[in-house]
Amino acid sequence: MKNTLDVLMSRLRMKQLQLLIALDDHKSLHKASSAMAMTQSAASKALAELESMLEAPLFERAKTGLIPNPFGRCVVRYARVLAADLSALCQEVAQIRAGTGGRLTVGTIMGAVPDIVAPMINEMHARHPDLAIEIVEDTSARMLPMLDDGRVDLVVGRSSVSDQPSKYHYQPLTDEPLCIVVGHDHERTGAREVGFADLAHYRWVTYPSYLPMSALLERELDLAGLPMPSNPISTASPLMTVTLLQQSAELVSILPASVAKVFERHGMLRILPVRMKSKSQTFGIVTRKGGELSPAARQFAQMLREQSRPH
Repeated sequence: MKNTLDVLMSRLRMKQLQLLIALDDHKSLHKASSAMAMTQSAASKALAELESMLEAPLFERAKTGLIPNPFGRCVVRYARVLAADLSALCQEVAQIRAGTGGRLTVGTIMGAVPDIVAPMINEMHARHPDLAIEIVEDTSARMLPMLDDGRVDLVVGRSSVSDQPSKYHYQPLTDEPLCIVVGHDHERTGAREVGFADLAHYRWVTYPSYLPMSALLERELDLAGLPMPSNPISTASPLMTVTLLQQSAELVSILPASVAKVFERHGMLRILPVRMKSKSQTFGIVTRKGGELSPAARQFAQMLREQSRPH
């Protein structure tokens, strides 16, 4: 292992790592070499040199083109991290030279936005007005690869959805309760308590199966002895969900309670008094093991931890 490390430290070039990324993106040596402004023979030689250094082949030929094997996937992942870190280095150096305050990129699940992430982003902006801040809102499963590649500094979500959760540091923050919602003028909004059986004849706005809300809704309906809704309207967009509910009294859906309360306060939705039997899932701060947080990301994570402590 030490010999391999010595070889990499003395002979590895960033151009070789960029070529790996291009090969992973384009699945073709010809297209990757064109994207890198290299001749195909030079690209082939650079790949061969890298494989010789690592003492392992990195790609296999398939019907869809060049596909990284397990060694290749590992090296490509670290190549993307190094490329992202170098890009961040260049940006920070340029920002320091220009007298501005750096950059922070935060990934977050939807349920953490209203009560956790948004207040801290506003506070961070007030403390550091020159800091460039980017927010990525998506599922944990989709954001963890972005964390792996260095495209986000940290994720407010769940590491448990990964097939390798031990790759990450995870610090729990709070639970994410869900609730059943309808449009503001829905006929059920005056009821004292509503069961899932009472909603059986309404049409549901549901979510794709990869979203946790879909699994929880299926579990709740199963506990109530009901099947999943037939012919639902499915969307991954909370804005589309809210818009559909607002425009039709025949629809019902499920949302994180923190998100639903925002729309309820603005007279767009109503939260139905449906008792949920499933335990709320916990979310927290997810960071890469072995990665070093930027000063801005480190401060933001500390602010999140302080906000979640009981007062």
